[in-house]
Amino acid sequence: MTRGRRKVAVVAGGAGFLGSHLCDALLGRSWDVICVDSFRTGRKQNILHLEHEPRFDLLEADVIEFRPGQILRGGTRVDAVFNLACAASPPHYQADPEHTLLTCVLGTRNLLQLAERAGAGFLLASTSEVYGDPEVHPQAESYWGNVNPCGPRACYDEGKRAAETLAFDYARAGRAQVRVARIFNTYGPRMRPDDGRIVSNAVTQALAGDPITIYGDGSQTRSFCYVDDLVEGLCRLAASDAPLRGAVNLGNPEELTVAELAERVVALTGSTSAIVRRPLPVDDPRRRRPDIAVARELLGWQPRVGLEAGLRSTIAWFMQERHWAMAMRAAANDAHPRYAKGNAGALPGPEPVPLRARSD
Repeated sequence: MTRGRRKVAVVAGGAGFLGSHLCDALLGRSWDVICVDSFRTGRKQNILHLEHEPRFDLLEADVIEFRPGQILRGGTRVDAVFNLACAASPPHYQADPEHTLLTCVLGTRNLLQLAERAGAGFLLASTSEVYGDPEVHPQAESYWGNVNPCGPRACYDEGKRAAETLAFDYARAGRAQVRVARIFNTYGPRMRPDDGRIVSNAVTQALAGDPITIYGDGSQTRSFCYVDDLVEGLCRLAASDAPLRGAVNLGNPEELTVAELAERVVALTGSTSAIVRRPLPVDDPRRRRPDIAVARELLGWQPRVGLEAGLRSTIAWFMQERHWAMAMRAAANDAHPRYAKGNAGALPGPEPVPLRARSD
């Protein structure tokens, strides 16, 4: 903390699901926030409410090409760098596996260089995917994982493992103060409808009255953490002075099958949707549950939002999202003939907020 001025955070991936909630949380803690996003999977509507916030700036850039000078110009000061810049759902990260891998490796290297030059703390949003299809259950941070380096998920799994390696190499060399969070399945408002994972699939399909798709026989397990809890964990980890020597799991240790999750969504939405099964994707983990003993002991953190409350909030948001999307499409069709029918989804977003120097 620096006396006489507000703290400044750079949030890469700040227009994404998690990143936009983190931007809100930091602004609520009286930080200034610089959001860096390429909008490949992030959405401008996630940060539209911040368009006129004077403590929020937007830099539209891809972290693969990002250079620290794009931020550290005109006397801008940075106190913390949060790297959340990577697609996190299999349909999105597998769509361009080369870009996914380079985002994890080159993007992390570029943001570590920013932290080094600025003398800022650095937090990497890693993932439970570094454990692969685990043979140890639940997964503690000491487990090295069971990852297929040649499979279709490897661009993300191995990319995040390499990003962790870079981060800890910087830490060992005294080049940056590093924190690494291994994030388990997280859900809540601002998830993309096309995210492709069980919560977004089940909710959007249930609300539309479509069959709910689950993969495999539905017996594979996941642990679902509500976004507000997860963001609180990230903030505590970034602020912690505890002697952390490795990554920290952040997730909800309550485990349930994906079939049970789908059934709960059906019950909460009152949907009549049937549940249909599709073949299990290659290398899909059979079981996933975090051991959060380290987070409990060193951060005093554990999830507090129950699954039913979190799902109700998420369902309400998806209902609002459907109404908003229909209204925006109708308005776009009336005002912009080029957005009619086939192009109705290509709605214009807000212009980037000008980047201002932070030298005060």
